[in-house]
Amino acid sequence: MADDASMTKAPPPASDVAARAYGQERLEWRALHMAALVFFAAAIVFGVVYSIKGDTFYLRLATEALIFGAVALSVDILLGFAGLLSLGQALYFGLGAYVGAMLLKHVSESFWLVLGASILVGMVAGLIGGVIAIRARGVYFALITYGLAQIVAKVIYNTQAVGASDGITGIPIINVNLGFWQTKADNPAGFFFVVLSVIAIIYAVVLYLVGTPFGRALSGVRINENRMPFLGYRPNRLKLAAFVLAATIASIAGGLYPMLRGFVSPELMYFEASTNAIVATMIGGTGTLIGPLYGSVILVWLKSTIGTITSHHLIVIGSLFMIVVIFFPKGLLGYLRDKLVAGARKREGGAE
Repeated sequence: MADDASMTKAPPPASDVAARAYGQERLEWRALHMAALVFFAAAIVFGVVYSIKGDTFYLRLATEALIFGAVALSVDILLGFAGLLSLGQALYFGLGAYVGAMLLKHVSESFWLVLGASILVGMVAGLIGGVIAIRARGVYFALITYGLAQIVAKVIYNTQAVGASDGITGIPIINVNLGFWQTKADNPAGFFFVVLSVIAIIYAVVLYLVGTPFGRALSGVRINENRMPFLGYRPNRLKLAAFVLAATIASIAGGLYPMLRGFVSPELMYFEASTNAIVATMIGGTGTLIGPLYGSVILVWLKSTIGTITSHHLIVIGSLFMIVVIFFPKGLLGYLRDKLVAGARKREGGAE
């Protein structure tokens, strides 16, 4: 009779475990890449079809969804990869919007000037806000980001030089010159494709960054921050870099907003704008990058559709959010990703 030691199955080698984990990660990202291709391909088809139909309303609505999708993407960088819940991401969106509005109205009607200024403002504001916020953890970090946004929003609300409670109106319609092609901001189809291109570039840059050692170290901070110093990383520096990146993306989205709507107001910095970005991220799926864009489209569409039926549309949206959190804790894209990976695993097992 074999002894107990011989009957005990040896654990798989560490190399096999690492190989399986790597294979699992590759399958998950392959599924998300497919979802991203579907999203941008569908957006192009949507833009072409509705431009042919001449439907201004839905093109403008879709452009707004893309802009707010970028804000949700910035939330996902913090929440999905660094494990930081920001309740004040609207601060950087609003700053980008106000800077863009002021430049367009008083300095130059230049798309590139606004884009460059939005990047610079986002980096500087993100650096200042990040230095203050990353010293805290958990709920205290969330409360600090919330407080920063409320302070700045209240200052702008009471500052007559930037329109106070009325905001800034009368922003001119600009000409967007891309060199090989140009369009005006009041051209619904043309500006939709401009914004789609900007969002696609932002997504590609972030996707590249999360695949670098920086992105993997950032995920390590989320998983176990206390172990990172033993690997030679400084968690606070990683969190600060993520904070600045997220603030810059939100600020770029803010710079696009006055071109679309022709006005800005302090409400862009209010808590509701930050929570909308969080809800969109949770609906789409945290840590997926493309999920927040899907979530933003769903959220904007629901607000528009249900808002025409009843003024109590927030009840429906809140109910949807609870359903997603309870039954799809990884978000819709997280759920579909797991299903696709499980299907791929099953096919690989059958092939063997």
